[in-house]
Amino acid sequence: MSELKPVGDADSRVERSAEKAPRRMRPRIWPALILLGLYWGMRFGSALVEPSPAMFMTVYFMGPLALTVGILGWWLFASRIPWTDRLLGAFLFLAAGGVAIVVCGNDFPVMAMILYALQAVITVWIGWLVFSFPLGWSAVRRIGTYAAIVLGWGAIMLLRVDGMDGEFVADFNWRWTPTAEQQLLAELRQTSASAAGAERPDASAAPLVVGPGDWAEFRGPNRDSRVEGVRIATDWSANPPKELWRKRVGPGWSSFCVVGDRFFTQEQRGEEEMVVCYDSRTGEEIWTHADAARFNEVVAGPGPRATPTFHDGKLYVQGASGIVSSLDAATGEKIWSRNLVEDVKATVPMWGFSASPLVKEGLVTVFGGAEGKAVVAYDAGTGELRWTGGDGLMSYASTHLASIDGVEQLLMATNVGLYSFDPASGKELWMHEWTSDAARIVQPAVVEGNDVILGTGMGVGTRRIHVARDDDAWKTEEVWTTKQFKPYFNDFVVHEGSLYGFDGAIFSCIDAETGDVLWKERGYGSGQVLLLADQGLLIVLAETGEVALLEANSEELRELAKILALTGKTWNHPVVAHGLLLVRNGEEMVCFELPREGADESTPVSVKTERTESEE
Repeated sequence: MSELKPVGDADSRVERSAEKAPRRMRPRIWPALILLGLYWGMRFGSALVEPSPAMFMTVYFMGPLALTVGILGWWLFASRIPWTDRLLGAFLFLAAGGVAIVVCGNDFPVMAMILYALQAVITVWIGWLVFSFPLGWSAVRRIGTYAAIVLGWGAIMLLRVDGMDGEFVADFNWRWTPTAEQQLLAELRQTSASAAGAERPDASAAPLVVGPGDWAEFRGPNRDSRVEGVRIATDWSANPPKELWRKRVGPGWSSFCVVGDRFFTQEQRGEEEMVVCYDSRTGEEIWTHADAARFNEVVAGPGPRATPTFHDGKLYVQGASGIVSSLDAATGEKIWSRNLVEDVKATVPMWGFSASPLVKEGLVTVFGGAEGKAVVAYDAGTGELRWTGGDGLMSYASTHLASIDGVEQLLMATNVGLYSFDPASGKELWMHEWTSDAARIVQPAVVEGNDVILGTGMGVGTRRIHVARDDDAWKTEEVWTTKQFKPYFNDFVVHEGSLYGFDGAIFSCIDAETGDVLWKERGYGSGQVLLLADQGLLIVLAETGEVALLEANSEELRELAKILALTGKTWNHPVVAHGLLLVRNGEEMVCFELPREGADESTPVSVKTERTESEE
């Protein structure tokens, strides 16, 4: 007979066996979901408004870093998974991220990693944990978690960031696809001219001289994007602008300087910043000048930012890294060259030196960006340093010549306010303090002889300043300030008492007398605008490359016509000269012949290219 065992003993064994069985663990993921939800809520919420500098830094830069620290803290100290898995997961996240930084290099720079990669990989990581929630902490879920982290970083390593648009939305492309710059360089290498550089004109070539209809510097003769003496047909469906030529161009945000049948622009070609002279009739390259420099940053990408200036047969240029040069405009031969970083101990700004040189009183002035040296003046003939003045370490605007109360003066907008200098001596005439954490980029506008309008983006706004003189004493006072119009890097124009320009990415009309908003409309992104004053017409070059013709109408936006001129991000200022419309971006440039007012489709539009001397 077998021995009978107490029932109680069997029950105990079952209980002990159950105690020894491993529990089906479920990681605590709700803290991670809260962190991720807060981050994406801020990110999408900030996209609904124009960010201030503080908001941009908090949401776009500090946000991903804070999210990363928070997620790693949760993972290591509050996720309730075995410590071996916690340490391995954290190690994989950091190690794979480090590998991605090294592998991607400039294709996906560290700043872009912060702005886009960290939160993307974390979202994939936490997304897998949510999707696999029913699995507890099984081998499948554990291996899937590691795979999500590694594959997330692996996907980043396949991508390239080709800059961002005006609302900080990145342009992603596969790393193995050639960039527009690489395609341009490949095409240049295939031509005999590019192998040895374009054939330079003879040194005895006749000097160029400014004539009627030329566009000799940034935004035209008065740096106000105002064209006079030009009338065009407005029915582009019946008589559209005629495309004359289209060419690839190296990256950069330079506009055009036009003298006779030649035009000049700046672009990046590999490791060289280039100043290039082209034939406006054909788009063919005439000469090039190269400086061994390459500036690149994640938002705007590589290339020079400034526009060449023509004066007295010479071209004055500034590169993004601070090289200021004088060239013979007819041949491209270098006359002199200086370096702002060496001359005034300046630091290259975050988005590069962007000031288009201005020539007055035999001096060339640019933004310097050093303490007490916001403006730097060089001798136009020799390049010798003549004077410096003003405070402000941050500006992407250019010096601006103005006549206020009958006195010619040089204006310069920096992060501390608006300065006025005597052009010859550099003596400070007046200064209007208006400190801003946002960069000042657009040019000031002088209205009614004694008032200046200064715009600032990133939530700061626009201010009208009244300037008064009592003998040698100057004073300024605020007339009005509005946050309803915040031009960032998009210059505005003034016509019949109204401002027309971009409030962030919204095209707007503002009353110059009161600062009141008259109307606002979306549709052109962060573009640029040009005024045809004789007809009260606006040529708007949209951020996406369309050219729109608008009435300068203070009551409503009236679009008369639109054509697609370019593809891709377009920030460069358009130019109208000698009946031609020249537009470009960081990939290509195109020249249109504008239809003449009163002309039908069969009537050719003559283009004035004769060079005639005008009085200085």
